[in-house]
Amino acid sequence: MSISSNGACFKRLLVMSGAAIGTVAIGGVAFLYSGLYSMGADDPHYDVTTWALETLRENSIARASQSIEVPSDLNSAERLLKGGADYNDMCAGCHLKPGKSENDFTLGLYPAPPNLATIHRTGEDEESEDQRNFWIIKHGIKASGMPAWAPGHDDTRIWSMVAFLKRLPDLTPTQYQILTARGKNDAAHH
Repeated sequence: MSISSNGACFKRLLVMSGAAIGTVAIGGVAFLYSGLYSMGADDPHYDVTTWALETLRENSIARASQSIEVPSDLNSAERLLKGGADYNDMCAGCHLKPGKSENDFTLGLYPAPPNLATIHRTGEDEESEDQRNFWIIKHGIKASGMPAWAPGHDDTRIWSMVAFLKRLPDLTPTQYQILTARGKNDAAHH
């Protein structure tokens, strides 16, 4: 085979590859505009879509949170009490509280928010989990219903919620009620 015939084969391969990529791109755009993919929260994603979104989410959060410095006083009673009141006001509606497994609101959410009152540490190191929780609370998660709390909450307040999350799965409903009650002086933070 001569050099010129190798060049012709290469050109043909490039043209065929370009045509295939163009066909896939046009098909993708047509699919996006077709409205065929159900966006109803009561119709779950395909398994491959769920896998892709969860993989992207977990790796993105791990990368973005890895350099966050965890405060040394994260286990303090003061952080626990401040974080508990905020959790009750801002998070329990979706992520529930001890003794609750669902409510009318959580039944209709897709993806369903995790019940943080029942999730114990996953085995990853404690610092990584604290960094991850801080990042999620501060920045939220796109297209999940999880808002970014940073616009109205400083880092100190967010770290207090992280401190509360560490203890939440071990609380009884009565302990939860005590730890999440706001005093009259706390109303300004609400």
